[in-house]
Amino acid sequence: MEDWSSDPQVVELRAQITGADREILAKVNERIELVDALRRYKLEHGYPFLDQAREEWLIIHLTEINTGPLSPDGVRQLFTALLDVVKREVNDGRQP
Repeated sequence: MEDWSSDPQVVELRAQITGADREILAKVNERIELVDALRRYKLEHGYPFLDQAREEWLIIHLTEINTGPLSPDGVRQLFTALLDVVKREVNDGRQP
């Protein structure tokens, strides 16, 4: 069996995937920071933190503007999971 892991094309594509993953991680961390700032502002002003209508709008909006190849169902699954993770991270150890 040939050692495909050292194939230059495999190595290059893996490097590009790792770069994309690093960018995704940085953007998720940026999103958490922004959501935490919004959470603090809302709490200071007596606004509820969670806004289900906004979350639903966001998922619909992102599904509509998606040009693929991620499917509409994939967009919904991805952002539903992302919203859940961000809410957990922001609320971890804090008052709701």
